[in-house]
Amino acid sequence: MNVKKKLGFIGAGNMAEALARGLVENKVFKASELIASDVDAARRHKFKGALKIEVTTDNLTVLNSSRAVLFAVKPQTIDAVLTELARAGGEGEGHGGSPKDGLGSKLFVSIAAGVTLGRLEGALGGRAHVIRVMPNAPAMVGQGMAALVRGRNATRADEAFALKIFRAVGDAVALKDEALLDTVTALSGSGPAYVYLFAKALADAAAALGLPPELALRMALKTIRGAEENMRRSPMTAAELIRIVASPGGTTEAALKQLGADSFSDIVARAVHAAAERSRQLGRVS
Repeated sequence: MNVKKKLGFIGAGNMAEALARGLVENKVFKASELIASDVDAARRHKFKGALKIEVTTDNLTVLNSSRAVLFAVKPQTIDAVLTELARAGGEGEGHGGSPKDGLGSKLFVSIAAGVTLGRLEGALGGRAHVIRVMPNAPAMVGQGMAALVRGRNATRADEAFALKIFRAVGDAVALKDEALLDTVTALSGSGPAYVYLFAKALADAAAALGLPPELALRMALKTIRGAEENMRRSPMTAAELIRIVASPGGTTEAALKQLGADSFSDIVARAVHAAAERSRQLGRVS
């Protein structure tokens, strides 16, 4: 088999597009080193037209022409994809439930939410190298945060390869315990929605006090961005930074007292716990 592509995408949706764009624009890979399959003609057209990446309707073409395959399909679709690839490679469970080894040592990277390493390895079987990743939506603007976990056969080189992919659209870290991906899901996976909600609440409150809504949102977003930048660059802790802003008897102190009275930190903690628990439930269902 003549393998020419460094990475193949099965699924060419928004996240796959963001990853491919980041890889090409940051010169991690050339467009000619990538390939993508999708059943949607519009998505294939986007990849080929805007990114100059080879496209196909055939998942097996991606499998056979790529050194590594990235699953960027929805969780409800991935079983059909795994079955197709396993059959083509002679993988899956053989007689007596033992895995066969037709897919060799190819690397498979999955961003399908809730789809465990066990489920992926059970389908791909044998010697397949598998890495599970939890990315997040800001990857689509180059500010993503991803966490990944290696399967039992994946190597440090595989891990480094996967980290390189996701660092092209932000930051990425490797974890050793797959169970921690439920916490990652609750923090960085769902976290953007919490920030959107907080920004909206800030802007709505300011609009209710007389600021034009568009200006209120603009100021809220810039405040969040500036605070994030300051917190990331500063050697001080969050508590120390808060103290600098919250002068005794001042406006910030008044606001923080109200947030404390309303158990703001507890509300956030309960939200994160709820998201983590739901992630665990979805993993058990899958």
